[in-house]
Amino acid sequence: MTQIHPDTRPETPGDGAVPPQGEPTAPVWFGQTQEITPPAGRTYEPARDDAAFGRPGVAGDPTRPGVAGDPTLPAADAHPAYPPLSQPPAGPPPSFPTRDGAEPAQPGKRRRLTELTAVAALAALLASGGTYAAVQVADGSQPTSVASTSTLGRGANAGPVVQADATNPNWTATAAAVAPSVVAITVKSAQGEAQGSGVIIDAKGHILTNNHVVSGAGPGTSITATLNDGRTYKATIAGTDPSTDLAVITLSAAPADLKPIAIGNSADLKVGDPVMAIGNPLGLAGTVTTGIVSALNRPVTTSAAESQQQQDPFGQQPQTGSDGNTVVTNAIQTSAAINPGNSGGALVNAAGQLIGINSAIASLGSSGGGQSGSIGIGFAIPANEAKSIASQLISSGKAKHAFLGVSLGDATASDGSSQRAGAQITQISANTPAADAGLRKGDVVIAVDSTRVDSALSLVANIRERAVGDKVTLTVLRNGKQLNLTATLVARASS
Repeated sequence: MTQIHPDTRPETPGDGAVPPQGEPTAPVWFGQTQEITPPAGRTYEPARDDAAFGRPGVAGDPTRPGVAGDPTLPAADAHPAYPPLSQPPAGPPPSFPTRDGAEPAQPGKRRRLTELTAVAALAALLASGGTYAAVQVADGSQPTSVASTSTLGRGANAGPVVQADATNPNWTATAAAVAPSVVAITVKSAQGEAQGSGVIIDAKGHILTNNHVVSGAGPGTSITATLNDGRTYKATIAGTDPSTDLAVITLSAAPADLKPIAIGNSADLKVGDPVMAIGNPLGLAGTVTTGIVSALNRPVTTSAAESQQQQDPFGQQPQTGSDGNTVVTNAIQTSAAINPGNSGGALVNAAGQLIGINSAIASLGSSGGGQSGSIGIGFAIPANEAKSIASQLISSGKAKHAFLGVSLGDATASDGSSQRAGAQITQISANTPAADAGLRKGDVVIAVDSTRVDSALSLVANIRERAVGDKVTLTVLRNGKQLNLTATLVARASS
């Protein structure tokens, strides 16, 4: 099984932090090209569900070094480009994976394992880069209150919760319960259109989706949402958050019979739990796939370049971002098939409760035989994080993010009896949560609230998952001894 083992990377420039010596200093910037940073030697490929707005592709930037090559794996090729959605691809249909994500064996031919390419739920050409942002420098600002999340996914018209046992799920009942709460999103412009997915989260017509689904919507574009029963409504953007790849749109004339989804507690998930993905892959609304939770707390990095480009196989484009940040998600990994167009759709448990927003997949590059789309490795933003961000976007149109105030690198340290991998503190800024907690340069963080941290990226993902004002217990190794330090997270300056 392929695992994600991120390498050491510097902190985003502009926050006063100094990256570890020996590391590349060029970060990955936000913009239109989204990519997921994989372990050494594996390149995640960007993709998204935004429209073809006549933008050229991103060229590789030689100033942005990529992840060091893995000698055990060949280099991956970029996905081939296909026509826009209005022009179906010519030639034979795409090759779909088997249930476990593996392609059937071919007699007389031994397939080599190629680079994994992660995409924001819509396959795209390979983008350059390979660094990520460490935890941002604090600005000293205090947590601010946001709208309560208790009303999201609730109310008289809330979608029903299926009475099902995780050991014996009734997927027919689950699909019937959840389908009315999932919509197909279409973004149209003079140059073309794009399709994605979204989830109804309240009776007022607020729909949660991925930022990269709607970020291409500008002057002269329109957004519509089509309900499960075929009714289509105009929508406007209530707020976007490129840092978490989440957005909320609002139906302009929400009907009275909307069925908001029931939102579960993603903290209760366990590896092996059965899950269902439902969305609008390739424009096929209401598509349902099932699988299990393959892993939890999987650090996944996506980034974007400012240039606006036509990147994906169906004329759609990668994520847009303008703040220079990097999306780092403490993701749910699932074997449920997630394909182009599933972005922003629901990942639910056997009871029909939302536990994640589908946002990215891993796929093989063309050197692996040309297979794109799902290979049984998909990623979703945990529902708890999505719910918190959504409530802020509804309240103010933007979201605040927690941070620690350090620069990081990958390292191993002794706990007195064995070696432990973790995130090494390479610099601490004054008047930050890290400084107040007593962290020191050289400390190696190995856990956050008892959740294992085995890399710098893992620590970043754990911190970004939390809310402003949260208290976290950091388990660190210092001079062979294990210490527990408590930090109270504050808002990042760019928030």
